[in-house]
Amino acid sequence: MTTFERIDELAKKRGVGLRALASKAGLGETTIYGWKKRTPDSSKLEAVAKVLGVSVDYLLGKDDKPSTSNEPVDLDKALSEEGIAMFDGKPLSEEYKKALLAMLRANKNSGE
Repeated sequence: MTTFERIDELAKKRGVGLRALASKAGLGETTIYGWKKRTPDSSKLEAVAKVLGVSVDYLLGKDDKPSTSNEPVDLDKALSEEGIAMFDGKPLSEEYKKALLAMLRANKNSGE
């Protein structure tokens, strides 16, 4: 699988189009499409990886794990970002987001 294919697949899973992904990463609308034929610049690839919440190594196919970050995740922020909280290809309603947050927090607190 190429880097472009990996990004395209991951973006689809997140419910984000490639143009929107490029915009969120601070890139030109068609930049990612250009990666079908050429190797991406490392700083641009890093920006896309950050938006998708994965490592650059994952996008390059060097790592099978989508994310290797051990940094804590701000759940409120993560669930408020468009395209992040999805089920069956559709965004979660605010009601379901609140329920999900409550369950995740309860699970975290029970493990401490």
